[in-house]
Amino acid sequence: MSDTASQDKRLFLLDAYALIYRSYFAFIRNPRFNSKGLNTSAMLGFTNTLEMLLSKEKPTHVAVVFDVHAPTFRHEMYEPYKATRDEMPEDLRKSIPWVRKIIEGYNIPIIEKAGFEADDVIGTLAKKAGENGYTTYMMTPDKDYAQLVTEKTFMYKPGRAGNDVEIWGVDEVKENFEVERPEQVIDVLGLMGDTADNIPGCPGIGPKTAMKLIGQYGSIDNLYAHIDELKGKQKENLQTHEEQVRLSRKLVVIIQDVPVEFDEAKLTMDDPDWGKLREIFTELEFRSMVQKMEPAKAAEPSFEQGTLFGAAQAPAAAEEAIVETNFATINDTPHEYYLVENAMQRASLKAELSVQEEFCFDTETTGLDTNNADLVCLSFAFRKGEAFCVTLPKKREEALKVLEEFRLIFEDENIRKIGQNIKYDISMLKQYGMDVKGPLYDTMIAHYLIQPELRHNLDYLCETYLNYRKVETEELIGKKGKNQKTMLDVPVEQLRDYACEDADLTLQLKLAIDSKLDETGVRSVFERIEMPLIPVLADMEMEGVTLNTKALDDYADLLRKQIIDLEAEIKELAGEDFNLSSPKQLGPILFEKLKIDSKAKMTKTKQYSTSEEVLIKLVDKHPIVSKILDFRGLKKLLSTYVEALPQLVDAKSGKIHTTYNQTIAATGRLSSTNPNLQNIPIRDENGREIRRAFTASDDEHLFLSADYSQIELRIMAALSKDEHMIEAFRNKQDIHATTAAKIYKVPLEEVTSDMRRKAKTANFGIIYGISAFGLSERLNISRSEAKELIDGYFENFSRVKEYMDECIQLAREKGYVETIKGRRRYLNDINSANAVVRGVAERNAINAPIQGSAADIIKLAMINIWNELKKQKLEAKMLLQVHDELNFDVPKNELEQVKQIVKEQMENAVDVGLPLEVEMNAAQNWLEAH
Repeated sequence: MSDTASQDKRLFLLDAYALIYRSYFAFIRNPRFNSKGLNTSAMLGFTNTLEMLLSKEKPTHVAVVFDVHAPTFRHEMYEPYKATRDEMPEDLRKSIPWVRKIIEGYNIPIIEKAGFEADDVIGTLAKKAGENGYTTYMMTPDKDYAQLVTEKTFMYKPGRAGNDVEIWGVDEVKENFEVERPEQVIDVLGLMGDTADNIPGCPGIGPKTAMKLIGQYGSIDNLYAHIDELKGKQKENLQTHEEQVRLSRKLVVIIQDVPVEFDEAKLTMDDPDWGKLREIFTELEFRSMVQKMEPAKAAEPSFEQGTLFGAAQAPAAAEEAIVETNFATINDTPHEYYLVENAMQRASLKAELSVQEEFCFDTETTGLDTNNADLVCLSFAFRKGEAFCVTLPKKREEALKVLEEFRLIFEDENIRKIGQNIKYDISMLKQYGMDVKGPLYDTMIAHYLIQPELRHNLDYLCETYLNYRKVETEELIGKKGKNQKTMLDVPVEQLRDYACEDADLTLQLKLAIDSKLDETGVRSVFERIEMPLIPVLADMEMEGVTLNTKALDDYADLLRKQIIDLEAEIKELAGEDFNLSSPKQLGPILFEKLKIDSKAKMTKTKQYSTSEEVLIKLVDKHPIVSKILDFRGLKKLLSTYVEALPQLVDAKSGKIHTTYNQTIAATGRLSSTNPNLQNIPIRDENGREIRRAFTASDDEHLFLSADYSQIELRIMAALSKDEHMIEAFRNKQDIHATTAAKIYKVPLEEVTSDMRRKAKTANFGIIYGISAFGLSERLNISRSEAKELIDGYFENFSRVKEYMDECIQLAREKGYVETIKGRRRYLNDINSANAVVRGVAERNAINAPIQGSAADIIKLAMINIWNELKKQKLEAKMLLQVHDELNFDVPKNELEQVKQIVKEQMENAVDVGLPLEVEMNAAQNWLEAH
């Protein structure tokens, strides 16, 4: 909509519960919690929706309409109305008062009327608004509102998955419901019913049939007037359930005569109460929302320089205008931040650091790539409110001399070093030839173990635990983009305050959260797994892996030829030339010309869905389908990996340097970025070929790959103590064939490859709490066969089923599950009354201990191997960790020695009660070694 004066008489009516539910379930797989454990998904989603509306449309008149939790006239007409609805999830129920507070903070009126639903109130207000010259936009994802659409009343449907808002007028309703007039939507809904509201409709008649019948006969009344024109089961159902159909039509009618007044003045959009909203968003920890509403910051107060180090001493309460917020800042908090610029000052600082049991340090650099960035300064803190900024010369040779003065401090194994994302700082120092030794303490990782589902960046942690807002990086160097400066451009006094503040706050964070490691039982995971892993990962990142770019270039040429040939074959099968990458052109060819599926799904924009999920189900219907899937797979392979990987080779080292993340996956697994090596394809031949380009460093080295064999299944066997599974692993049997033999009740030697394939899918699916429906989709078999597979599995591995039930029960009692080593995964929705929400939590309760234990095991193996390689003074380097696999660059003369170390440490990292097996091979490249 364009913003013109003629649109001043626009009224926006928001369907509160429809939008709140939509917001809550949008985050269902990744719920948002604040530090107090409150699920803020609904509040965040609703606020984002509201902000989008206000900024985009700038409405002059607006209201939010709520349902009242009391019986309505529809319950009197039909007692089972909405009786089958799942109870509102507990977290969502707790969200409602917060959402109402947010609406009140925006000074938007809330309207509700006992005995009526929100859609009736909205319908009535829309009608009255139209009579007063207003155009009304009903903001809701609910299709039922389509019946209300007129030339003056529109549906305003929020966008999904990044798509824009949809506005439905008369034409859009006619197109989407295949009717001549919007009021015919009532008849369509009456025929098809609504399972969510327990409106029965007519059995056997779904949306497509309902639209077809109403399109043909115009109304339910006229349909029954011509009932004899119908045949078979459809006619029989309509006749048998006529009374039910007519009742359903009455139930779906949105009435427009609710006793509510239309008062223009009360519906006028006023300025929000920013103070109230700031309090609400601060409590909910919506940091970006608070920032958006803050006024421009006043000029920074000027402080006097003094003492040997040039301290900046802030008064307890600065008199200048400070940002109106509940957070303390550098401007109103006492602190002593010193510049350290000469040898005498450095000697004084070094003397103090040398007698500390622990100190915090931080680096400021010219960029985020540790292999190419330069150090600008170091900051140190060991007392709250005090920190020191050591400036470094711009010339590398001179900077190295200054750093050398601190070598004994950094390499002192008796001093604990504290940092926030300390791996980055260690990697920067490593690039300058300095190894950081001694115990480590990373506040980011500590918080990740305490609250794995939340954010762990320094800004968030300071606001949450210290009630403090730190100076932001962008305040110093500007926003990302070509005009962004580097830390070298920042005036030294500003640099001092920024760098010292980071070190000071990180030290304070350590003091604030350390006890929580004990309270949550994760101290051991922190000290024995995550902290010792940091230098291992730093070494791997710095070492990098050699990439044969010529092999990838040659493979790219081969793939491009395959893509061109496939495209030609597809067009020949289609019988015409078209843009294969356009779903708009592909859909009609598949479903209209070739008639591959008579029940083809349509998207909301009335295009045929040609997604991978859809096409996989149709792969046996026509040879064109498999070729289209192959075509897409090859194009993705080419652009995502074959063409992209050579661009990531570091100019100085000639290698690929990925970055490992310890705080991303809630299960404890490592992830990697730039590039994401966890996603290098392995299942198909074309994907595997990429691994050929990952090679040993030269002809005198070999690429060694060591992979845990079915580690998650072994952990499942160990945790469940299922005798049949344990026996199969101890006897070194093929677990998938053994499973197939038991499920299908045939001797092991009679198991076919198809039986084994299905058993393998069931084996791994069970770990992830797969349902019969999920298994049927994955194997492309009937749901009944899938159910028989799962039933057969549990019949033969009964302890597995008992273990899964025990995991869920334990999670219900404690609110979390644990790995073998005590890593926790919190499951706030495990006791939800909503089946969908609860189901997600239950699947996580089963899977998290298994996947998390596998993560713990391989991390411990990495630490032990790394220590052993150093202890034996071997040149071999650990290069990559990908899922359950470790890869090494090994001098040929060390191969047998390294293989022995790797096998021993991987297989004995943790005693789970049955053998852990490792498959190992060495070759010139990753493909041949795997």
